[in-house]
Amino acid sequence: MTGTRHVRTDAHARTTLDKAADENFPVAPFFLPRAWRDDLMAVYGYARLVDDIGDGDLAPGGADARLLGLDPALADDRLLLLDAFETDLRRVFDASGDGPRHPLLRALVPTVRRCSLTPGPFLGLIEANRQDQLVRRYKTYDDLLAYCELSANPVGRLVLRITGTASPERIRRSDAVCTALQIVEHLQDVAEDLGRDRIYLPADSMARFHVEEADLAAPSANASVRSLIAYEAERAGRLLDEGTPLVASVNGRLKLLLAGFVGGGRAALTAIAATGYDVLPGPPKPTKLSLLRAVGAVLR
Repeated sequence: MTGTRHVRTDAHARTTLDKAADENFPVAPFFLPRAWRDDLMAVYGYARLVDDIGDGDLAPGGADARLLGLDPALADDRLLLLDAFETDLRRVFDASGDGPRHPLLRALVPTVRRCSLTPGPFLGLIEANRQDQLVRRYKTYDDLLAYCELSANPVGRLVLRITGTASPERIRRSDAVCTALQIVEHLQDVAEDLGRDRIYLPADSMARFHVEEADLAAPSANASVRSLIAYEAERAGRLLDEGTPLVASVNGRLKLLLAGFVGGGRAALTAIAATGYDVLPGPPKPTKLSLLRAVGAVLR
């Protein structure tokens, strides 16, 4: 994993960046040009931090609240933290000011300048985490897709901007891949999300398969839950298929990176299937070998 030179010096920020190793897909693999790696890790650091704020997964002690100009005693107020985070984000785009306070946002400044990035995708990720504080159930699949438009699709669009390859068709394909990856993550984390009083399985799908919320709290999935997870996994697979032509539309090392994203999603789906779609004991994770095989299949 490679971070930006600025972030490397900050141990607190590095703890956040270290979470890249737990993702289903490679964030900034070694084979990419150094500038791309730095820019991708800067974006990852931003996205990881805003998710940690929304999930209540910040390091104890209130250091992030302090960095954002808040009293550490307010570190548990997620909406207040998200507001402060948005204020600091806007400093990234204000060339006339002193710049952002948080080191992960300071690390984002060179990337924004070099790649001419706009605030929209970053604000979308903040809005998704605000929504997480207010919306804990989704009635329909379309409602879930609208959430993914905020929570996942901005990341793919930023990757295309950073690599100078954005086009309307590539953005459309990227959105399909990113939404699929978000849904796959939700399927892996059903039990963990329920522990946070969140359910990202559409309520109409749950009703179709006769799944109650209490079924999701069991230590192991019953037949109905397994059928539901299999159904949602199939939907995610179709989205990955829709987005896969994105890989063939680019060349060189970017092709390998995008194949890693798609292959990571497919390998995760394979891991879910290998459990018999029983995701409740814990997140099914792909092995490195299965990930390499999936990436190879995408490239072929």
